Amino acid sequence: MKNFNRMLFLPLWFLCTIGLTSASIALVKFTMDASRPEVVEAQNDLSLKQSYNYPTGEVKGIATVYEVADARPEIVARFLKRHSSPMQPHDEFGQKLVEIADTHGLDYRLLPAIAMQESNLCRVIPENSYNCLGFGVHSKGTLRFESYEVAFDTAARGLKNNYIDIGLTTPERIMKKYTPSSNGSWAASVNQWIAEMEYDSREMGKEKKQDADLMEYLSTSSASLE
Repeated sequence: MKNFNRMLFLPLWFLCTIGLTSASIALVKFTMDASRPEVVEAQNDLSLKQSYNYPTGEVKGIATVYEVADARPEIVARFLKRHSSPMQPHDEFGQKLVEIADTHGLDYRLLPAIAMQESNLCRVIPENSYNCLGFGVHSKGTLRFESYEVAFDTAARGLKNNYIDIGLTTPERIMKKYTPSSNGSWAASVNQWIAEMEYDSREMGKEKKQDADLMEYLSTSSASLE
């Protein structure tokens, strides 16, 4: 009986020893990481907003570069959902709008922001037009497209070639050509929607809106495509 107890005790003692050793190693590693300023800073600063702004994973102000998923499609999808856009499924259109912006070298927030200003994100548009951006809408007629994707792609090409490329790189500058009769309210609204996507918050969009620099994040977005 003593031999049996001794045989049972030895394996149990061995397992307990391994468990205590592993726990000690984990505790030491946690303590060492917690004492490293860059780790603590990274944990505190890897906010949703930063992952939105730096889709390739480079977070400014932190010594270590972390891989962060591209959150831009999710931001746009939330924006579409928050304002009940008929462009559904919202997650698919969030992805599509970001892809179109990247293809034409635009800030990913610009197209949905203009669409929100012009048509309440496609809720109020000319019948059978899919024209959500007021693009080519004037007294002579209305441009009509076969789908939302075609409409946004066409508008993106026009915005890049006829606005961004000639230095109209803020909503206020774009307004003077896009809708010259506006008293400033067009740019103010577009800037609000851009800020809303920046902070993923409707209230913060109202509070933090300013004339957005539409070139600010393009180098990061372009690098992710190479």
